[in-house]
Order: sequence, then structure tokens, then C-alpha cells
Amino acid sequence: MSLVTSLTYVLPHRLLSSLARRLAYSDNVRLKRWLIGTVSRKFGVDLSEAMHPDPEAYPTFNAFFTRGLKEGVRVADPDPRALLMPADGRISQCGRIDNGRIFQAKGQSFTAAELLGDEDAAEPFANGLFATVYLSPKDYHRVHMPWTGTLRETVHVPGRLFSVGPDAVRRIPRLFARNERLVCHFDTDFGPMAVVLVGALLVSGVETVWSGEEIPAYGGTITVKDYRTGDEGEPIMLERFEEMARFNYGSTVIVLLPEGVAELAGNLSAEVHVQLGQKLALRA
Repeated sequence: MSLVTSLTYVLPHRLLSSLARRLAYSDNVRLKRWLIGTVSRKFGVDLSEAMHPDPEAYPTFNAFFTRGLKEGVRVADPDPRALLMPADGRISQCGRIDNGRIFQAKGQSFTAAELLGDEDAAEPFANGLFATVYLSPKDYHRVHMPWTGTLRETVHVPGRLFSVGPDAVRRIPRLFARNERLVCHFDTDFGPMAVVLVGALLVSGVETVWSGEEIPAYGGTITVKDYRTGDEGEPIMLERFEEMARFNYGSTVIVLLPEGVAELAGNLSAEVHVQLGQKLALRA
């Protein structure tokens, strides 16, 4: 286990993330320039794809991190049966959910119930499919819909804020089921679909297009918002490829599908780099 991963067990996760958030939202010009320049150089950010390729166009580092893309830079797979990759990034793992268990790394797994925070909600996915996509600091940090769906509910599950880097994924048991996360449940024409937005150390901010900022505030108990009752307003239906959320600093998105509705694209495996809109799976 690396020193950084070891330290994440003892670091004050939420305090560090709160401090990082203050830096990200600071409008101090010199600080903003330094942060954008440092991240761009270290991680090889391609600003030619951005809606605003000039770094000076961003009032804060967070505005740069959650930047939009030029129209046409990412397109949806033309096959109407294709479920779409929800984000740019790298496949951490993908495959079958084995009797309710989701593979994390060699020797590591967790249950869908742990991830979703609900045994009943996990039942439809017991032998379905999953795909875990890691977003690095260079990536486009908005998450789009894999398939058209109507929002049923969101579940804010409190937890730790471990790093989600490769060493942490290999070493920290049940990592994605321990980190703070927002579970988004959708009803689709093939049944339920879950899209889970997982926070991480220094990268714990999550916003949705329907409700704005969801994390922080950090939670102490599970919080459920039911969008079927009308208490949260009119029904929310999002089209395939439409933006649904964004990470303020990034992290990981996990898609869960029920058994028998689709097959994962044949070119997907651990460590493969992926782009928003490419084929994630093909409807059966």
C-alpha cells in the first residue's frame, strides 16, 4: 500500500475536502491561474476541446474543472440500441454482477446493496451488469445519461472520502461502498437503471441538473428524495446523452443495469480509456 493510500485512513477527509473547495471557488486571479496552469501541465488537459479554450475565460478553478465542451466534440453512438458511456475517463472495472456482488479489484468486491444503501433497490441488479468509470483530473467532468429515463429518486449515502486512485482501489476494501455518494435511480423502458456518483478525497462535490448542489453538505444519515410523489416538483425525464450531473473536482461514476437487458460492448475492460457517448452496452 502506498504512503498516500495509507495516509487516507487517518487524514481528516471532510476538512481537507472543504479546504480544497474554498480554493477551487476562490476568485483570486493569481491563485486561479496557478491552479489551472499546474493541473493543465501535470495532467495534459486538452483545452482545444473546451467551449472556452482560453484559461483566462474561467473565473475560478472550479469553473475550469467543470468546463463544457465544444458542440460536436462528443457525440452519441449512432446505434439506437446502444447504451452510452456516461463520462470521459478510464474503465476501473466492468462486467457481470455476481449474485449481488460487484468486482472492485483482485481480492476486493462489495455488494450492490452496500453501494446503493438499500437491499430492496439492489435486488433488480443482483445478476445484472456494472461499469465503473474513473474520471482523472484531465477529463471532462460532466456526467450524461446512458439511456433515456425518468428520475425516480436520489439517495445521498454518507461515508468517507478516500482517494479513488488505482492504488486505493486495489487496497481499500469496499472502497466505492464506503465513500460518500449520490445514488440516482431512473425508470426506463427496460426497467430500473442506477447511476452512482461517488465522491473522493478533495473531489467530493456533486451537482445535478435538476437540484443543483447535492454534496456537500456532507451527510450523517441517508437522505432520500422521492421524485415520484410530486413533492420535489414535476416528473424529471432526461434523454439519452443529456447531461445529468457534474463533479466539482471529479471522481467515479458507476452504472448498474438489470439482468438480461443488454450486453457490455466487447471492447471494454479494466484500464481502457473511454469517452462520453461511446457504446457502453447494446440492448438485448
